[in-house]
Amino acid sequence: MADLIALSTRVVDSGIANEPVNRTTGELSEIAEGLAMVESFSHVVTWNSGDGLVCFDTSHVNTGQQVVDSIRSWSTDPFNALVYTHGHVDHVGGSVAFAANAAALNHQAPRVIGHKNVQRRFDRYRYTNDWNVAINARQFGGIRGDVNTIMNDLRPPTGAPRLSDFIPRNTLDTTDVVDTFASMKFGDSEVEFHHGRGETDDHLWSWFPQQKWVATGDFVIWNFPNAGNPQKVQRWPIEWAETLRAIMAKEPELLLPAHGLPIAGKERIARVLDEIASALEYLVATTVEMMNAGETLNTIIHSVKIPEATLGKPYLRPLYDEPEFVVRNIWRLFGGWWDGAPSRLKPALDESLAVELASVAGGADVLIRRAAELAASGDLRLACHLADFAGWAAPDDPDLHKMRADIYETRRKSESSLMAKGIFRGAARESEAVIKAALGEK
Repeated sequence: MADLIALSTRVVDSGIANEPVNRTTGELSEIAEGLAMVESFSHVVTWNSGDGLVCFDTSHVNTGQQVVDSIRSWSTDPFNALVYTHGHVDHVGGSVAFAANAAALNHQAPRVIGHKNVQRRFDRYRYTNDWNVAINARQFGGIRGDVNTIMNDLRPPTGAPRLSDFIPRNTLDTTDVVDTFASMKFGDSEVEFHHGRGETDDHLWSWFPQQKWVATGDFVIWNFPNAGNPQKVQRWPIEWAETLRAIMAKEPELLLPAHGLPIAGKERIARVLDEIASALEYLVATTVEMMNAGETLNTIIHSVKIPEATLGKPYLRPLYDEPEFVVRNIWRLFGGWWDGAPSRLKPALDESLAVELASVAGGADVLIRRAAELAASGDLRLACHLADFAGWAAPDDPDLHKMRADIYETRRKSESSLMAKGIFRGAARESEAVIKAALGEK
């Protein structure tokens, strides 16, 4: 077993993470008496309540069996309950393996505790299934092969099958539904379930008042908060910060996240939670202040920044989401989808604008050559604009698309966040597909 508390204490206290902190080993480590964590995609916190095992999250469908096997090496007690911290597929998909294990051992099926919006999320996933399969493939598609990123362990397992069902059909539904608050007894202990909005609208955090433990789900992910995901539905950074402060008020002595390392020590936990909450509060306050002053989204996203020293904290690094994307989500929350540029209220087709610009410039090849010059000079933001215009103006030109693919691959390598890497790698793949089509390849 790994000593996860010793590792997290060293990392938090030193402010240096020179080894992965978001690990997906599939290994179980005992955190306290009767309490264990399996590090997976996501983690599964397992508590031996004296009245059966209570598991907080179930990991992904591709890792659920590995998680169950690890738990069974630690305890053969029946699963009393599964707690969905929220309905994301990497937290609920593994429930299929938990149910199968219970059936194989002739145990009663576990209860499933979750917020009332979990089932609504499942319905939405099924309604938009193909969209979700596509965007998740793109979101996690930009880090494969990048051995330098310490987010390497957040990607889906190598060789995992492409799922036709974004959420597995046999995913267990909730049986015990929580609204804003519920308290339940397991053995001799009470567990409180608190609702809070943050990454999702269906999130629960769980408080053990006797033990002073808190299971935070994705309110703590050992990365900058995932409050800005460019391809997903609305996130709530204000409520996220409020939840962190509500957790602080409980004065927990052991924090159990769904991603990253457990943290021990009341003062240490309070410091981490305060710094995460403060970063979100700063983004919200500064963005809204600029909105009230009449600034456009374009000005705001290039102005509102988190200090590099803050982003250097081991639990605030922008390796998954990043502050610029959170600013956009704050704008969407308060300002709608229009960014303030009149021409983009009812825009022309991108392709039509691109053809017109190429005509004025002297051809799409002029645009792509200039894009390459800008990329070489380090101005990748502007380079990508011109590369897109060139690609839209000459959608079937393999030589042009080779240059566009190279520009976006350079952009991918320059980015820190998994989400930016995934989208820019997706752009490179678009141009690579044009090249393959020209060569008659599939």
